[in-house]
Amino acid sequence: MSQRAGLERAASLITQLPGPALQIGWGDGAAYDHLHEILRRRDLFVFDTAISAPDTAPPQPEHRIIGDPSDTLPQAWERWRREAAFAYLNFPAPARAAAELAPLLAPLLRPGAIVIAEATLELPGWEALPPPEGARDAREHLYRVTG
Repeated sequence: MSQRAGLERAASLITQLPGPALQIGWGDGAAYDHLHEILRRRDLFVFDTAISAPDTAPPQPEHRIIGDPSDTLPQAWERWRREAAFAYLNFPAPARAAAELAPLLAPLLRPGAIVIAEATLELPGWEALPPPEGARDAREHLYRVTG
């Protein structure tokens, strides 16, 4: 419930913002399915070491960035420097993974972009937003890129 509320709030905050959406961490694919549904007019790229979905199922191969995100995020800096409108750090545990990847993700995000993580993150130019309505716990943290 908290994840769904966070994803939907983020989608509503970026409706006027151009750019792709990035999911860092595949998990079980449930978050991707929901993001694909609510962001259907936006390219959605997934970064992870492996994606357990057939090549014929979403995400399409050109939207799969396979490899360790600590390596593949910096490789994407030239492709999407300051262009992405949304990022979801899909790492429920450990929170350390999200904290380590957030600085590598930052160069990809445009001003106004929204980031969701289960970890509390403190990065210059990232403003914490209040939890979404309908979230029963504060498991999902939302941030707006301000600079």
